Amino acid sequence: MIIWLTLLVSYSSWNGAAAESTALERIENCHSRCSQGLHCKTKPDYWFPAACKNFPEDLNVPSVFHDIGVSTVMKCEKKQKCSLQLRVKTALQLSELIHGVSICIGSVGMMTNCQNLMFTKTSRKKLSGRSVTVENGCTEVSPNQQVEVTVKTVPSYCGLSWTSSYSTPECTNEDLRKNLPECITGRLAYGVDAKRKELKVDVSDMLEDQDYHLRLCLKDFICTGTGVHTVIKKEQAVKSAVLPYSRLLPCLCIEGWSAVTDAPRVQFCPFKDRQEELWSGIAFDPLEETLIWEPECPITAAVGLCEKREDGSCLDLPHSSQNVSRGKVIFAAVDPHPQLCMKFSVESQSWIRCPFADRLKVWNVVLTRQQGHDELQLLSQTKATFSLGLCVKSAGSSECRTTKTHMVHAEKQKAVDLKVTGLQCGSCLQVKRLDVTYAPTVLHCFNPCFSRSSAAAAPTRDLTWVILTTAVCLSSIIIVTLVLHILLTVYLRRKQKRRGVCVSGKQTVVSTLQTQATLAGRVLVPDSPQFGNNEKANLIS
Repeated sequence: MIIWLTLLVSYSSWNGAAAESTALERIENCHSRCSQGLHCKTKPDYWFPAACKNFPEDLNVPSVFHDIGVSTVMKCEKKQKCSLQLRVKTALQLSELIHGVSICIGSVGMMTNCQNLMFTKTSRKKLSGRSVTVENGCTEVSPNQQVEVTVKTVPSYCGLSWTSSYSTPECTNEDLRKNLPECITGRLAYGVDAKRKELKVDVSDMLEDQDYHLRLCLKDFICTGTGVHTVIKKEQAVKSAVLPYSRLLPCLCIEGWSAVTDAPRVQFCPFKDRQEELWSGIAFDPLEETLIWEPECPITAAVGLCEKREDGSCLDLPHSSQNVSRGKVIFAAVDPHPQLCMKFSVESQSWIRCPFADRLKVWNVVLTRQQGHDELQLLSQTKATFSLGLCVKSAGSSECRTTKTHMVHAEKQKAVDLKVTGLQCGSCLQVKRLDVTYAPTVLHCFNPCFSRSSAAAAPTRDLTWVILTTAVCLSSIIIVTLVLHILLTVYLRRKQKRRGVCVSGKQTVVSTLQTQATLAGRVLVPDSPQFGNNEKANLIS
């Protein structure tokens, strides 16, 4: 299943600003002009700082310039072929001593561009003392540019100048995104195929007659490519591409740009809220007993260790919390027990990961029965030192108060008999490794009362097992005997039936001969004197 999301990708993804929707005024030609009746001519000027002249006393200085306005207009040849022009418009109190107006526009790293609007002598004399307007709109600027605008008189009189700063619109402006080549980044729509681990990206409103680059990158100070990169050709009817991914990390971004020099790149990170994807990749060095985790994306988080409880909670281990944004988090000398977990906290949220939950235990306490009594043994796969504490767990409580503790040294793969006395119903053993820095306190609970009752019931269970086994054997013998008896009975009956058929046949022959003799007019009996020996022999045969 592919989940589709449409992104109106713009420069707002760079700075988080909302896109402006104000349309700019269009002009066909850039030009400078003066108010009606005032004839002026535009001449280029070069910014060479020169000493200003003292103004005459009869010139009213405060009222020379007023209503100065600066704005941006767009000059377009055709769609996607526009440029920005800065327009400066001012009103001034004309005097015969003012021969013109100089408008200069400069910015950091750019040579100051000045233009002089010169008035004819006739116009100055005719309109002297009246308010006139002067407009200049032929200075090309770039988006998001800081410029300094200076307006002064020609010739330059001291104190008769106006200076101000101005910022040109950014590419977040919808009008600029559609028509200014420097701002055209295209519109992207993406879909996630979680089963195939693919991103399908569709591109629209891209720069015409140009190829388009798409890639996946991991954003930090810069966006580092993941190796997934493709080019959408301008000839393609369908402007789309499939980008495979391994994990949807919060810093995984889709980056696109036109195939032109210094083209603006747009980056959008649609999975920035998937922080839970970062809490994997925990590594453990069994030789050094070191736990290591490194974030794949820059993130401000607190990472610590905790011990998992029966109720599912995780109790923080003292002095284990570390703050991280980049780089590795290392916990040295760790007991790799299944109850030892890592806790990741970001603001008010937290996640628990237990890297040893599916691993074999390095050490364990086992309860065995030897010669009718219980014995506790500690088995360890490594040389270690343990603290043992006997405690009694109260009913309905997870707390276990320790009554006494002692230390035990375990050698590698050698069982240690724990001489624990004072076992009661509900007794528990608290075990913790002492030769490491970070270790959970593991609770082993057992019930010796239940063990003894179980041992007492063992002979009864054994006797029951013998009786059941004997009954099964006798039943089997009886069943086999019955089957054999039935088979033998069937066999004898069939044999007897076959013999009965033979006797019946002989009797039928004798009856036939007697019948024939009667029909001949005499009745012969084999035992009578009338029946000769030869006849008897023939009859018998």
